[in-house]
Amino acid sequence: MTPGVIGAMAVFCFFGVMSGQALAENWRPKWQIALYGVLLSLGARVATLILFARYMRGPADEAIEFALLAVLIAGCTALAFQLTRARKMVAQYPWLYRRHGLFGWREKGGDAVAGNAEKTG
Repeated sequence: MTPGVIGAMAVFCFFGVMSGQALAENWRPKWQIALYGVLLSLGARVATLILFARYMRGPADEAIEFALLAVLIAGCTALAFQLTRARKMVAQYPWLYRRHGLFGWREKGGDAVAGNAEKTG
């Protein structure tokens, strides 16, 4: 792979991150991550073929490279989706959820309510 192709893949991974954030911000379902990953990897393949004058190899090689690129971009998209969804859940419903790690959230338990009742009672 040439540096130009690697740069193009990095740009399309960035597009995947932005897509993941947009999906989470608009409360889209998780299955759309795969759809966006496939579409972005198709765009990346076409862009590298056109911009860098790459020749298509055999169908098996192209399918493997396409699948690996789709997994990479879908992974970037899923990572950004989960980070954004966790941030958004805690920010939008602070009375229900609290942050649990980088990618998750938990329901606030009854212990917080009981602790407040003991202090006021």
